[in-house]
Amino acid sequence: MPLQNRVLPTGEIVADSARGSLMGNRGVLHNANKEVLRQYRNKPWITCALEYKGRKRELMSPNMYTELFFLDEVTAFAAGHRPCAECRRPRFNEFRDAWASILWDGEGKPRAGEMDAVLHAERIKGSGEKVTWSAEWESLPVGAAFLYEGVTFAMHPTGPLLWTSKGYQPVLQGLPADAVVEVFTPRSVVALFANGFVPEFHSSATQQ
Repeated sequence: MPLQNRVLPTGEIVADSARGSLMGNRGVLHNANKEVLRQYRNKPWITCALEYKGRKRELMSPNMYTELFFLDEVTAFAAGHRPCAECRRPRFNEFRDAWASILWDGEGKPRAGEMDAVLHAERIKGSGEKVTWSAEWESLPVGAAFLYEGVTFAMHPTGPLLWTSKGYQPVLQGLPADAVVEVFTPRSVVALFANGFVPEFHSSATQQ
């Protein structure tokens, strides 16, 4: 039986046997029985490389952070995660530089904690519910993930694709023009996408 360690665009953590292309964490979420007891422990929600400097880990080891997995970067950003400043340093720098040029009005570049504070307010409510917002789907940039009539989609350069835990599928019936959807991706991240920061898609997206 798969562990409960797969993250959906909603930020929810579920058990799913499909493999992810990125790892990440939100702190220690599990108990000694490898059961997830909470949604997060820390404000830094990060995405990590699956392999880094040959390090080996036993999943959900006692008192160690809970390893979470994502279909791709589009999914991780939708859930409210950002690139790790250690194992994904080049990508973190790209993210921070985009944030500095578009969203930052302070001196120099924002620190990780300053970006995390904004992301945390935009991804989850105090009650634990996902923060979402409404927009016309045609106005969303590439990389934004959203819900329409109970189905999750992600904006791709070719148009919206159907999101599944195993990969993307083509949309068989086009979405109505001007349809208003429920956006999962935090507003600040969507602003980065709209200004040229492009998230990485799972390989299945290129097959559609």
